[in-house]
Amino acid sequence: MTTTIPDLPLVTLSDDERSLLEHLRGELLTARWHYDLHDAYFNGEQVVRDLGISIPPQLRGLHTVLGWPRIGVTALEERLDLEALRWADGSDSTDLEAIAAANDLYDEASLAHTDALVYGRCYLTVGSGDCGSSDCPPLICVESPRDMAVLWDARSRAVLAALKEVEPEALGLPAGQPSYVLYLPDQTIQVAPDPTVGWVVLERDEHKLGIPPVTRMANRQRTADRLGRSEITPEVMSITDAACRTLMGMEVAREFFAAPQRYILGASESAFQDAEGNAKSAWDTYIGRVLALERDEDGQVPQVGQFAAHDPSAYTKVIDLYARIMATQLGLPPHYLGYTSDNPASADAIRSTEAQLVKRAERRQRRFGHVWSEALRLALWVQTGEPPAKDRVIEPVWRNAATPTVAASTDAAVKLVTAGILAPNSPVTLQMVGLTAMQQQQVLADQQRAQGQQAMQDVLARLGKIQAIGQPDAAANQ
Repeated sequence: MTTTIPDLPLVTLSDDERSLLEHLRGELLTARWHYDLHDAYFNGEQVVRDLGISIPPQLRGLHTVLGWPRIGVTALEERLDLEALRWADGSDSTDLEAIAAANDLYDEASLAHTDALVYGRCYLTVGSGDCGSSDCPPLICVESPRDMAVLWDARSRAVLAALKEVEPEALGLPAGQPSYVLYLPDQTIQVAPDPTVGWVVLERDEHKLGIPPVTRMANRQRTADRLGRSEITPEVMSITDAACRTLMGMEVAREFFAAPQRYILGASESAFQDAEGNAKSAWDTYIGRVLALERDEDGQVPQVGQFAAHDPSAYTKVIDLYARIMATQLGLPPHYLGYTSDNPASADAIRSTEAQLVKRAERRQRRFGHVWSEALRLALWVQTGEPPAKDRVIEPVWRNAATPTVAASTDAAVKLVTAGILAPNSPVTLQMVGLTAMQQQQVLADQQRAQGQQAMQDVLARLGKIQAIGQPDAAANQ
């Protein structure tokens, strides 16, 4: 007689949950080699394929590195400075700033942007705080796509489910196979592999949000490809490899032609032997003996000549060509990659070459800003238990992606205030002149303090006038 033990939903996964976990786990493992490839180019650890033509076997261990992919990604990321998160209707944003400060969000934003640009995507997870009290701020964590995969709905532009791989030590389990966290619309499940039942549930957190507490930050999306693409494109990788091979060829040429090649005509065999008649080494002969050759029996001096030295300019011209092509692919000014001309460019010309980079940064600010707003909405939902009203929009504040001078920004702000378009103490005015969120708060506090002091002085002055007027009447009444 066979007894069937039913699956318990609290300790095992249902068939749908198990199928979803296996699907997302397969996508995660499949995409990981793509992430490793882009990571290698960003870190300068890629293996350059040797064509086996110009490099001898003895020098195949020589490795050359060009950091152009890192320069391209870093130059774009450095213009994505998230400065503040506030309510678009101008209401008090203390609740948003408290969540951002508790999660060190403005520093973590740099990590999220870098991963999104390198890998093509990055993820943000939201959960309840770990302090144990009801007023504990929610947690917003930046997750690498190397450890996370999501099921994305292009129609609703939302995450339907997500899977995160974690090391067993993070869950308090013994070292071994990695464990997983499955994010579902109504619950979050921590599971671990089990040799008997396949997967065993460690914990079920039924949050009842109706959506997974996960948002995705995708880069370079298209209608048919919502996953996102890396800034390190196949073109960038190809040009990087070609430039590395050129540098490697220059290294090989230096090994062969660093010392000028010489020839000797009419020298006797003794010119290449020491006092005991042993043959001297090639290096000793090269640096010493050829400088003091003796005449032969006929009194003739051997002829010593030198071949033309190797000119590395052929390689440097090719590398300059690759630098110009790379600058076009990455949208960078040529001088970012070390390519300069004899005539220095003017300030206006430099700003003109940065126009494409600035536009790329502004596009990323708009796309990534929506993700940060969604993450803050989820955090408020987790904290209060109620979703924020849809008509209340969270607005991210970015630093200007361009490189305007302080004088130009101040002049533009002064003209707008003079024309009556902006108020002198408006946060928009203070943002235009380049003040950070903290500096804006300090300026507003100083203005309010100065206005209070001025009002107090006016009151004291009026009281003094009233007393001065009332004193003669008082004397007459006496």
